[in-house]
Amino acid sequence: MAEPNGDRPRLALTMGDVCGIGPEVIARLTGAACCRLVVGDPAVLSRALELVGDDREVRVVASPDEAWDDDRRPCCWNPSSVEVSAIPPATVDPRCGQAAADWLIAATHAALDGRVDAIVTAPLHKTALAAAGIEEPGHTEILARVCNRDSAAMMLYLPPGTTDGGPARGLGVAHATLHTSIRSVPDLLTVETVNQPIQLLDGFLKRLGCPSPRIAVCALNPHAGENGLFGDEEQSIIGPAIDAAVDAGRDVTGPLPADTLMLRAVRGEFDGVVAMFHDQGHIAMKLVGFEAAVNVTLGLPILRTSPSHGTAFDIAWQGVAEPRGMQSAVETAIRLWKNGRHDA
Repeated sequence: MAEPNGDRPRLALTMGDVCGIGPEVIARLTGAACCRLVVGDPAVLSRALELVGDDREVRVVASPDEAWDDDRRPCCWNPSSVEVSAIPPATVDPRCGQAAADWLIAATHAALDGRVDAIVTAPLHKTALAAAGIEEPGHTEILARVCNRDSAAMMLYLPPGTTDGGPARGLGVAHATLHTSIRSVPDLLTVETVNQPIQLLDGFLKRLGCPSPRIAVCALNPHAGENGLFGDEEQSIIGPAIDAAVDAGRDVTGPLPADTLMLRAVRGEFDGVVAMFHDQGHIAMKLVGFEAAVNVTLGLPILRTSPSHGTAFDIAWQGVAEPRGMQSAVETAIRLWKNGRHDA
């Protein structure tokens, strides 16, 4: 994995749900100096290192500040009191959900306090999270609460070179709604909830060096509603949000049918896309670049990236988990940090 030039960022890698593949993919990356700090359970990390054939000893630290000296051992900071090291793999357990939330929240506070430069999060299990009584359904919502932000948005990002003929700065897909049922999506859409990810995506792409991002907005309904025949959200909500963005000087097109829009974007016609709901953006992006796609949370005062894959219980703790998704998340965090883009 490529190292950053000059000073390296201090990344905190959160372990996620220990019953999934998070510990394994993290263990495969801890040889990089910027990936030295793991926020999780040290016994689990030791077992994961053994699984991938790494005989290094885990160094337990009491705070992130202790992780950046000349000691090359992987460091583990465990700010949770929940015991998870003996839970069998591929088990949905509220203790795992609670510990994953504890690690994420502590890492977020460390980033807010300037003790780490960015956080890279391994996947958590949403059912385990809910079983632990955590009200937020996923990373994005927890991060928004801890950072006291109302405008955080989920974005999947394909780095440059992922697709032939794709945008020179990569392709970002932000979402107007997050982890919610399909049934609830139309009621959650407003001019503001559509305009907000347009603004955040435009700012992110500009910070990546794209001076005038070309953004396209997905329709909600098939065929962009066919002038109201299949629904009027395009006319009553999405269209006015686009008009407001154009009036603000942004290069925004739509609403366009999602089935063809995503193909046009992947081929390089647009730099960014705003999808109306989770799977509308995720399916296309994961089909094109499952291992390369990175989840970046927009609108936070800290930098956070994550692989686009989940906990993968079906292959957890078998020594076969592919680390490229986590590696891509680390490399994207490094790239953003090097550009000085601390407010993604």
